[in-house]
Amino acid sequence: MTRRSLFWILAGLAAVVLVGLVVWRTAPSGSLSSTTATAGIGGPFQLVDQRGRAVDQTLLKGRWSAIFFGYTYCPDVCPTTLQTLGGASDQLGPKAKQFQVVFITVDPERDTPKQLNDYLTSAAYSRGVVGLTGSDDQIAAVTKAYGVYSQKQGTGADYTVNHSSAIYLMNPKGQFDSVIPYGLTPDQVRERLVKAMRENDAGS
Repeated sequence: MTRRSLFWILAGLAAVVLVGLVVWRTAPSGSLSSTTATAGIGGPFQLVDQRGRAVDQTLLKGRWSAIFFGYTYCPDVCPTTLQTLGGASDQLGPKAKQFQVVFITVDPERDTPKQLNDYLTSAAYSRGVVGLTGSDDQIAAVTKAYGVYSQKQGTGADYTVNHSSAIYLMNPKGQFDSVIPYGLTPDQVRERLVKAMRENDAGS
């Protein structure tokens, strides 16, 4: 295992721990209901999609959403994750209509709407991925809302960005459901999605 691979695995685990801490802190003492436990993850945002259209948190209403934070110049984790999510979506069958992938950049300096559109229309990714960008302040606000870590590394045009690698699964009400850790196969991600959908249907 390379040092870089180890970093991303540890970053994913750190994101899971961070989400757990937020959940614990938002729940009242002695209680951890689903309502209070999910209140600390996510929230309102104002961003722009890859077609230049202004969007907000209502984008998450009506379908399951897998939210992943990354950037288009990412050399490994981001393309791997997008391919994994695409593979999982392809395996959902009719349920794929109830699911969307939302890719939010942590590099608004370079990831303009056009850059996102060019990147996400690659044949390597499933069609329909929603790419979101915004001003530095808007991206800072949404990463804070989701407890996402990101840190610019290096200078010049070829800088990189270290960032959390976890995927945030949101239910059709736009509420946090669970974290999908980095490194799972498309089959494993599909299993988690189907399980979440089934449990949500049973609780309705």
